[in-house]
Amino acid sequence: MAESSGIVLVLYVVGLIAIMYFLFIRPQKNEEKRTKAMLADLEVGDYIVTTSGFYGSLIAVEEDTVVVEFGNNRNCRISMKKSAIAQVEKNQE
Repeated sequence: MAESSGIVLVLYVVGLIAIMYFLFIRPQKNEEKRTKAMLADLEVGDYIVTTSGFYGSLIAVEEDTVVVEFGNNRNCRISMKKSAIAQVEKNQE
């Protein structure tokens, strides 16, 4: 009887680990892949939203940084890391 309860305990632990993998780890890895692909496809003219909620358009794209133009009068340009970009809307031109 003690052997069967040990086997059941091991099955519960394995089941719990499998559930945690499918609920937490796998979706996080998929999100990381999506974010890397989004940042790799950045182009000049794309309209972005930063992680802090600012909207702007890209005017320069470098390896790790981008230059973003903010505001209606187009005179506010800020250099920032690519990782600060939350969403990208492709240029429709």
